[in-house]
Amino acid sequence: MYSKRSRSSQILLYALLTIGFIMVVTPFVWMILGSFKSEGELRQVPPTWWPQTGTLDNYRALFSKAKFLTYFFNSTLVAAVVTAGNVIFCSMVGYALAKLDFGGKKLVFGLVMGTLLLPGMVTFVPLFVLVANMGLVDSYPGLILPFLVTPFGVFLMRQFIMQLPDDLLDAGRIDGAGELRIFRQIILPLCGPALGTLGILTFLSSWNSFLWPLVVAQTQDYYTLPVALALFSTGQNETNFGLLMAGATVVVLPIVIVFLILQRRFIEGIATTGIK
Repeated sequence: MYSKRSRSSQILLYALLTIGFIMVVTPFVWMILGSFKSEGELRQVPPTWWPQTGTLDNYRALFSKAKFLTYFFNSTLVAAVVTAGNVIFCSMVGYALAKLDFGGKKLVFGLVMGTLLLPGMVTFVPLFVLVANMGLVDSYPGLILPFLVTPFGVFLMRQFIMQLPDDLLDAGRIDGAGELRIFRQIILPLCGPALGTLGILTFLSSWNSFLWPLVVAQTQDYYTLPVALALFSTGQNETNFGLLMAGATVVVLPIVIVFLILQRRFIEGIATTGIK
């Protein structure tokens, strides 16, 4: 009886996972196949699944845009610097909150948690006013600085570092190592899973960011790919769906590559930090 129930549960689980997988993957497959279709075929009713006559015209039109390489460079630069900043600074703050004793520690952690609970739209306007008053509108610092440290990153790193044994830190202090050396040579090498998780999530968020670059970047010289794609995929009267599909495919590919490289660290980080 138990064996039959267990087998039925496994079959049901695999069926649900298969349905979920199909629901998640289908839009991406449609997007990639659509990028090789002509505009007329994309608007055809009923729609076709496989391209009737494959074409690279959408990609040619995309890469022929005068500043496409500039948009790609902007997205890469912003995402890389924001990711590196979060990996470094969130780790430092997380280490301080997890292993160091200082006045106001609970207050600082409470502020981090309170900020984590606030929706991004609540701080969007004040953040833009602050950036504008500092003269950082339409610049790389304006796109990067507000997101070099995030409350989620601090919380993630604190939770992971708290699980590390204090004996390792005490041994380092006995050997005469300072806190910076302990952080660099003991803490960071042990935080690979958490750093991989933080890196993937931060890169994904920064690479796909649309609203903030749209507001801060006043000229095309500082547009990122999502902003540029939204602007030049629309004509005077209607959306160019073929160009939009090709651009979306180009935007997604770096994210897939980063995830494939760091997926083992990502899974380990999720499993070991208690995030559900």
